[in-house]
Amino acid sequence: MLKPSKLKPGDKVAAITLSWGGAGLMPHRYQAGKRQLQDEFGVTVVETPHALRDPDWISRNPQARADDLMQAFADPDIKAIFSMIGGDDSLRILPYIDLDVIRNNPKIFMGYSDTTVTHFACWKAGLTSFYGPSFMAGFAENAGMFPYMIDYVRRTLFSTEPIGQLYPNSGGWTVEFLDWSDPENQNRKRQLSPTTGWRWLQGQGIRQGRLMGGCLEVMDWLRGTDYFPPASDWHDAVLFIETSEESPSPEQVTRMLRPLAAVGVFKHLSGILVGRPGGNIPPERFPEYDEAVLKIVVEEEGLVDLPIITNMDFGHTDPMLVLPYGLQTEVNCDTHQISIVESAVQNSI
Repeated sequence: MLKPSKLKPGDKVAAITLSWGGAGLMPHRYQAGKRQLQDEFGVTVVETPHALRDPDWISRNPQARADDLMQAFADPDIKAIFSMIGGDDSLRILPYIDLDVIRNNPKIFMGYSDTTVTHFACWKAGLTSFYGPSFMAGFAENAGMFPYMIDYVRRTLFSTEPIGQLYPNSGGWTVEFLDWSDPENQNRKRQLSPTTGWRWLQGQGIRQGRLMGGCLEVMDWLRGTDYFPPASDWHDAVLFIETSEESPSPEQVTRMLRPLAAVGVFKHLSGILVGRPGGNIPPERFPEYDEAVLKIVVEEEGLVDLPIITNMDFGHTDPMLVLPYGLQTEVNCDTHQISIVESAVQNSI
């Protein structure tokens, strides 16, 4: 996998809308994320040509969204591209993506949720990309960004040192929804639930593999397209998956996992990392989601030794860590430690 150049203060970061046009609908929310990102990391944020168009226009113009992406990759002054927010129709930009443009202009690309589609395009182009915060969800966090997220962004995107051990002490987590359309809410801190740690469901010894995955619903949409990785790409991979704010039930999770089993994904893996369930699901129901994973992996696939860690801090709960696609990751079931054993970025290409 190609590694992009690291970010440094003064670099230009492009804000892009690839799916839902939320930044055009609620510009104050985007501006909060832009301001907080610039103030903390010293970068300069610029918007792609159509990033701030209204949701209806964005919906009608998937090619314009793809054109923005291609222009941002091709522009030598842009050092990173961060997604505005997710949505549900990034699939519609795929016919207009030129993988050669991505491959020939390696740079940081980051987002989550529906942005999984573009991550799979980067994967197909051979470029490491980053499953992490977006402008409106993460960088625009109410009353200031979470230190846990800041630390992972800095460790992952601004340093050429190996990322090292991931840690579960996030200082609390939240899915509390404060209406983004009310600017007054931008100054209200969200309530945090206590961190109870990650759950190690099974596995022994030490396993290694390269990270790949995304939002489970979006991966389900991608199956059957040319952008879904072939079986060979899953060999020894450490799969990371998480569910969206739409709160799919454990039964729905089972149904989305079963097709991955049918195409042979799980039998290739070195481990599975599962994010805390997204949406307004009470913690006492989290074990039901663990059981959904175990039903497929253990009961149906018979993989009794495959490491499975759940309740992790990425995806649709905050704060979130950053997961780089394609990087070698060590899962130590004996010490209950997960480490990314290489750097995600390099010195300027």
